Amino acid sequence: MQKVLLSCAAVALSVATAHAAETLSAAPAESWTVTNYYKQAVYDPQENKIGDIDDVLVDKSGKINGLVIGVGGFLGAGEKDVIVPFSAVKLAKKNDKWWLTLAESKDDLKSAPGFKYDKASTTWVPNNK
Repeated sequence: MQKVLLSCAAVALSVATAHAAETLSAAPAESWTVTNYYKQAVYDPQENKIGDIDDVLVDKSGKINGLVIGVGGFLGAGEKDVIVPFSAVKLAKKNDKWWLTLAESKDDLKSAPGFKYDKASTTWVPNNK
């Protein structure tokens, strides 16, 4: 019985040690927080609000590759979700607030293909309305 308890303790210690090795002691250099994007407003170059970022799309390697932007509608009613490449949205700090711009107009995005979130597959799929 003592050997079993000693073996369990050794396994628990090795698991705890392995887990500790996977943490970081500092944030990676040049890293950004998703908060700079998620639920933030997006503006066109003339500073007109286009919409808000509803989701941040990440590939399996952890690279952000797309942003879902809700455009149109009023208070969420009639809103359409579109997906733009992550690289298309430019980030700057303006008046101590993050300022996101896109070189598209609200009308351009309203005419783009729409998407809806599918809970079953946990992905964004074309909205064929």
